[in-house]
Amino acid sequence: MDEVQNTEINGTNAPETPATVEAEVIDLGPTLTELCQDLKNWFVRERYSGTFTISDGNITADFLAEGQYFRIMGSIFSDGVHQYPATDLSSETFTGSVWALAIPKPVLSLAEEIRAWRVKYEAPDSAALSPFQSESFGGYSYSKGGGSAGGGADASWQGVFRSRLNIWRKLI
Repeated sequence: MDEVQNTEINGTNAPETPATVEAEVIDLGPTLTELCQDLKNWFVRERYSGTFTISDGNITADFLAEGQYFRIMGSIFSDGVHQYPATDLSSETFTGSVWALAIPKPVLSLAEEIRAWRVKYEAPDSAALSPFQSESFGGYSYSKGGGSAGGGADASWQGVFRSRLNIWRKLI
């Protein structure tokens, strides 16, 4: 039987992890599109208008830096926020705009949290999506917590993260 080597970390033994383990890449584009739209804040660095070509899943845009987020507007298939270099865009030539964005790291972290929350609580079998605020049967009763002016909780990601979103919100 092979022995497992342990490395002491902060006074505890933990199994070694292979150096080849890579972090999971999460596509935040759809979440960022909704988030920036909700905030009315696109964190625009520069706006470019003209005719753009998308081929092999990526847009030709020499003004974008690797890892930078950008917004496409005016395309038929690819409107929204993407990260450069993109790999999932549909091939097309369009006349429109590409905005180079400078989204702050705290907003990106918040977008990751929102995405994880939505995966957990917006699943089709989630109790949060139930139209019922309370139910009772056979001596058992259940009520969802209230929080909004109408007495029911705001179970949307906008309601759950409202206080943390407000500092980034533009009021225009």
